[in-house]
This record gives sequence, C-alpha cells and structure tokens, in this order.
Amino acid sequence: MTIDDAIASLARADRLLVALDFDGTLSPLVDDPMSARMAPAARAAVDAIASSPDTTVALVSGRSLSDLRVIAEHGDDSVLLLAGSHGAEHWTPADGTRHPAAGEPTAAERAERDRLRAEAEALVAGVPGAWIEPKTFGFAVPSRTVAADERAELHARVDALMAAQAPHWRRRTGHHIVEYAFRAEGKDTALAWLRAHTGATAVLFAGDDVTDEDALGSLGPGDVGVRVGPGQTSASVRVAGIPELAQMLVRLAHERTRTRE
Repeated sequence: MTIDDAIASLARADRLLVALDFDGTLSPLVDDPMSARMAPAARAAVDAIASSPDTTVALVSGRSLSDLRVIAEHGDDSVLLLAGSHGAEHWTPADGTRHPAAGEPTAAERAERDRLRAEAEALVAGVPGAWIEPKTFGFAVPSRTVAADERAELHARVDALMAAQAPHWRRRTGHHIVEYAFRAEGKDTALAWLRAHTGATAVLFAGDDVTDEDALGSLGPGDVGVRVGPGQTSASVRVAGIPELAQMLVRLAHERTRTRE
C-alpha cells in the first residue's frame, strides 16, 4: 500500500483512531529515557490530526503511564488517550484518571517486583553505564549507555536471574533494552481496548520497534499499519523516520478535514 492509498482510505473512515507509539516514533531515541520529548514536527502533526473531524488520537507505549505523561507533556486537559505499560494502564479525557486494565498490582506482586528489581540492580552495578529502569509491572534493562561489547553479557546476567526466579514473567526486547513484566498485555491488547472505547471504524497504528509488531499484526481490513524506520514488519506502509511520519499525519489531517466538510 502506498502512503497516498493509505491516506485516501483513512480520510473516508466514519470514526478514525490514530494510535501512535512514542519513543522512536514521535520522539528521537535518547540515552536518558525521561528526557525524551516529541520532535517539534511530530508535536505539530499530532495536534493537527487530533483536531480533524471524528478522529481520536492515542499514545501507546511500554512506558509506565506516569512516565508517559511526563515525556509526552500530557496535561489533565489533553484530548489524547493514553495506553501505558503496553496496554496494562489507561488514561481517558473523560475523567482524567488512571485505569489499570486488570486492577492494581497485589501486595505479593509488588513485593516480588521490588525484590527482583533490587537483585537485578545488584547484578548490573559493576557495569559502566548500566542501570535498571523501574516499571509499574516490572522493570527494564536499558543498554544504550553500555559499551557495545558488554551488552550481551549484561542482558545474559539478568536473563539468568529471571529464568531462575520468575520464568512466568513476560520478556520483551527493543532498541537496546530488555523488559520484564508480570503482566502479559501487549500493544495488541491496548489497540483492542482503544478501538472498543472509541468506536473506531478504522485504525492507523504507527511504531518503530519489535513490541509495536503486536499491534501492527492485529490490524484488520480497512486499518493501516505504519512502520517507522527499518526492521521486519507486518505493517502495510513504511516511512523512513519521524519527519516522514509527521508529514503523513499532517496530510491525513488535511485530507480528512477536506473530505468530511
């Protein structure tokens, strides 16, 4: 499918959901995860498509919801829906509150999470640039700031810990990161909830990483998946990077407004 074909199809949808990954899709990848912010062109494109008729925009991220709100500069008055923790946490404009998809972590889950996180921190403590990123339902091991020849050993250490003590946790990989979670939701789960919540008749989902393939692979007829950058994908459209995705979203906003006037 060409970008022109995708825009023409989505512009005619009765009710459109535009769901977007954040890191690497709207924001450049950075060494300090909490310093990530939307590229200016991406911010303008999100604002444009969110203002087009009969259209809802959602951010879908592996980030914990509280962190996603910070990096997306997402205020209580925002019209953007959020799905954090790969869909295990939701935020809607209707009441501006956090909704865990299947309840809060239990005391036992929190205790196991904190114990394993502490053990992982001890394992990586001697590796320059290594650290553990806390998550609501687990933790992640970023390695972007670790020397390339030390990354494999770093991840092997934590993999061994989790295989021995929490083999039931879900393991995910991404751009220089491995994440472990005691909840199994993926971005396909997030997309299913968003579709039902918004009553969308068509969906555009865009992402740049392995975890986005859960959502891209769940799309149906009339939907459009966009892969941002290189990598194997089930998306029907590929763009080179964030600027090209922003251009596509702006074009879609203009075409949707024109078509539905």
